[in-house]
Amino acid sequence: MSANMLARLAGEWQGEETIATTRWGQGGAARGWFTAHTQLNGRVLIQDYRQERDGQPSLQVHAVFVAEPEHDQYSLYWFDSYGFVPGTPAPGLWNGERLTFVRSSPRGQTRHVYVFESAEVFTLKLESSFDGGVSWELVMTGRYSRCG
Repeated sequence: MSANMLARLAGEWQGEETIATTRWGQGGAARGWFTAHTQLNGRVLIQDYRQERDGQPSLQVHAVFVAEPEHDQYSLYWFDSYGFVPGTPAPGLWNGERLTFVRSSPRGQTRHVYVFESAEVFTLKLESSFDGGVSWELVMTGRYSRCG
């Protein structure tokens, strides 16, 4: 059942990140922390994320992942400290060890790709597109390990 896949993201995670220089800002190293738990019989995952750059808070996110009734179909609601508020949920698909979402807004699209290396490690890559998904620019890569 697809809801069980969300449980893989539950728990506490931390990792090193590389931020690309983009139109949104300067690149560099960062550190990220995720805390997530399932609700509603495992069909919803609530995730809080914080990022630090140079020892200072730089980004906070509250995300809600929903396992849809269709097999391997998901939705993502993403709220962040930069002011991005979802107009509609981002559709997602779980394929093997990869969970991919594409968020759309008037500012363009952002693709989130979560890949599980094991039960204890996942990677996340964020890319942006400003031409309807024809080309993608790297925004961030991170590798996270389960805490505790």
